[in-house]
Amino acid sequence: MVLSEIKVYLRKNRRVMLADIATHFDLEPDALRGMLQKWVSKGKVRKLAADTGCSTGCCKCDPATLEFYEWIDSGR
Repeated sequence: MVLSEIKVYLRKNRRVMLADIATHFDLEPDALRGMLQKWVSKGKVRKLAADTGCSTGCCKCDPATLEFYEWIDSGR
């Protein structure tokens, strides 16, 4: 199941850009947002503020894709 795979991926990587998750699972970002929202509503994942940005500072990324999610639950 994709939700459980997303959980494993986020727990392993802790903080991940939406575009990276979409690439990893070969899913459209919009479909992935809906799945991530399930974890957000359960308090397991948090969507980080858009000003977090990527660490390179090159400004080549589309700001709409600079969406980060972080696994915040340390339990199961």
